[in-house]
Amino acid sequence: MSKLWKGRTSAKTSALADEFNSSIKIDKRMYKEDIEGSMAHVAMLSHCNIISSADAKKISDGLKKILSDIDTGKLKIDDKAEDIHMFVEEVLTKRIGNVGKKLHTARSRNDQVALDIRLNLRKEITLINFSIDKLIALIIDIANENKDTVMSGFTHLQKAQPITFAHYILAYGMMFKRDMERLYDLYKRVNVSPIGACALAGTTYKTDRKYEAKLLNFDAICENSIDAVSDRDFIAEFASDLSIIAMHLSRLAEEVVIFTSNEFGYIELSDAVTTGSSIMPQKKNSDMAELVRGKTGRVYGNLVNILTLLKGLPLAYNKDMQEDKELVFDSIDTVKMSIDIFIEMLSTMKINKERMREDAATGFINATDLADYLVTKGMAFRDAYKISGEIVHYCISNKVDKFTLETLPLTIYKKYSKLFDKDVYKYINLETCVSRRTSYGGTSSKNIENQIKFLKLG
Repeated sequence: MSKLWKGRTSAKTSALADEFNSSIKIDKRMYKEDIEGSMAHVAMLSHCNIISSADAKKISDGLKKILSDIDTGKLKIDDKAEDIHMFVEEVLTKRIGNVGKKLHTARSRNDQVALDIRLNLRKEITLINFSIDKLIALIIDIANENKDTVMSGFTHLQKAQPITFAHYILAYGMMFKRDMERLYDLYKRVNVSPIGACALAGTTYKTDRKYEAKLLNFDAICENSIDAVSDRDFIAEFASDLSIIAMHLSRLAEEVVIFTSNEFGYIELSDAVTTGSSIMPQKKNSDMAELVRGKTGRVYGNLVNILTLLKGLPLAYNKDMQEDKELVFDSIDTVKMSIDIFIEMLSTMKINKERMREDAATGFINATDLADYLVTKGMAFRDAYKISGEIVHYCISNKVDKFTLETLPLTIYKKYSKLFDKDVYKYINLETCVSRRTSYGGTSSKNIENQIKFLKLG
């Protein structure tokens, strides 16, 4: 294809330079946004009497046909083109003649690419939030089914206190809710129109930027034309938001790997989302969760690359910015697929409730409740804490850790305090421990219902 920028130079670049300079393989995914933006631009040119309505209709019809032909596969995007903008414009001019050359009046590729990426990212924000919303809905369903499923809560990956599986999984629901809120907030900064800023200084034509922005459903226009073409804050912010989403998915992935291990056995994944070993026939590996965990590093790397790309750029547009799309697109695709695979994993997983309850009975996770029992009898908490710790130490030192605090003989309890009575067993029963944690946000059934309502309100 010929170079549309021919004039100042001969436009005779080497094949290597052409390949190095080309972005078509990356930005061709924005063909719809590019054509949508061009159609709004030509409508504005006609509205402002910069071109005739007849020319505008001819250009618009030509663009619609190009869009239809790409959608149906009749027109293949030429990977030898410099970028999607030049590809569309050259095809248009070949099809409708010289009138097609009027399309680029009062705009530059600088504001054009800024427009395309904003149109694309606002669509991706909506799609990702839709997927996260599905994931949260699934988490709510799991929580509703496991309000009474007792398990060990952990700190430092050591058994700490009794909770329910509903309480546990809802914690991730809260994380993903914040992820949605961040993206909704980002949308406001993405949904600002740069078109009409041209190369950097605006244009001498009497354009109507607000009219064009309204056609494209933007909430506002960029106030400074230099900033309009050089701003990539919204891309860095999107990459940051995607990194946080990936981090949350990775944390959950880590626990899926742990909880599916033989040592834990809390959950079992469907065969459809696991793999086996090439040599060990007994293996069932949580590879999808491991890949989510591993791909998080890629998403982080893209964020750092974008920030590094931007850190030393003088105003206004620089070719370095061409690299931003490959990075953010990769993060988008990676996070979208990670969310989708998690939806499939969680919707088909088996929760081993009996195993969770059995494991929670060991490890003395109701030791805090034992101390609280003594407090209800009038003992100061710090003294009660010490006695509870001594009882746990006794069990471990005398190798009676096969006993739980729920089954330890009352005679042993009374050696440590006369305040102990037979009602201690009801008090430190794990189900009781869970139901008594009624402080807001805790693990009791009422609190679980409140948390579910909070997530449903969105």
